[in-house]
Amino acid sequence: MKYSASVIAVIAALSATAATAQTDLAALEQAAKAEGMLTTIALPHDWCNYGGVIAAFKEKYPEITVNELNPDASSADELEAIRANAGNTGPQAPDVIDVGLAFGPQAQAEGLVQPYKVATWDDIPADLKDADGHWYADYYGIMAFGVNTDLVDNVPQNWADLLKPEYANSFALTGDPRASNQAILSIMSAGGARGGAPGEDSGTKGLEFFAEMNKAGNFVPVTAKAGTIAQGATPIVAAWNYNLFAWRDQLAGNPPVEVVIPADGVLAGVYVQGISAHAPHPNAAKLWMEHLYSDEGQLGWLQGGCYPARFVAMKEAGLIPQDMLDALPQPDLVDRAVFPTVEQQDAHKKVVTENWDSVVGATVSE
Repeated sequence: MKYSASVIAVIAALSATAATAQTDLAALEQAAKAEGMLTTIALPHDWCNYGGVIAAFKEKYPEITVNELNPDASSADELEAIRANAGNTGPQAPDVIDVGLAFGPQAQAEGLVQPYKVATWDDIPADLKDADGHWYADYYGIMAFGVNTDLVDNVPQNWADLLKPEYANSFALTGDPRASNQAILSIMSAGGARGGAPGEDSGTKGLEFFAEMNKAGNFVPVTAKAGTIAQGATPIVAAWNYNLFAWRDQLAGNPPVEVVIPADGVLAGVYVQGISAHAPHPNAAKLWMEHLYSDEGQLGWLQGGCYPARFVAMKEAGLIPQDMLDALPQPDLVDRAVFPTVEQQDAHKKVVTENWDSVVGATVSE
């Protein structure tokens, strides 16, 4: 078959682009290996299959040591770690961060992150990334309840149920709602259940709900984890569905944990990646991002019950195995979930962080 001159030119251009991309990645790999280390923060291994994702990176690049800081840190803690270590090239300075969507623009505004666009940049939805590459979505989950059914006979099906007397001393969040993105968005889900539109309204109505729950004696001011569920200290927990599935599997039926999406507050939560503006290992950080947004990295999130940022593009391209699609938890909920914008999350976060003490008045401890 003979090609026209225009088609030959297009093929040549595509080949040159592919060759350049391969050359650039090879150069990046060499520069990252020369740095020899990548410092991460706030990446618990049971969160969205981070354990598997990190292991895959180590296997690909054994020359790079992965230094993992404070796996249980909050999004606010991550930004503070960058601020506190500006100019520090030691092992306490994070190279990369994984934070809630609302914290991405905050980090950019403070000059805490530097721009970088991964090779698969175009697959990331435009409304879930900074146009210049300072931060970009990587995965999302759905807010849910994890219920210890050894202690809870009637599993709550919605937020309103949690005000019932039978749930005294039962419900907990996964962190301090003045700092933890997961806790802050749990309150958005509760506010949405009361008809609050994402933003200031969901913050106000969510705080009112938690004040009622606290007054009723149903709120437990303890940071919930798999261990607190097992101990019976937090029989009911609000968290992202992928965390709850991981905890359920970790506990292996001792105790049994049921995961329920609250029917009156279906909320999706997006987490974003960013490279520290003060990263001691900037090339390793960029290589880490390429790993996370590669087909392999994105499928790693699916294995952890999360929806990767490139989910739609990869599904359309036939890059997701059918058995992985079939294993997704309650995929129909994605169509019903609310995806709050950065602006809505910022407005909600402001209301919650500034008014939690005065409206709810409960100090969440570790």
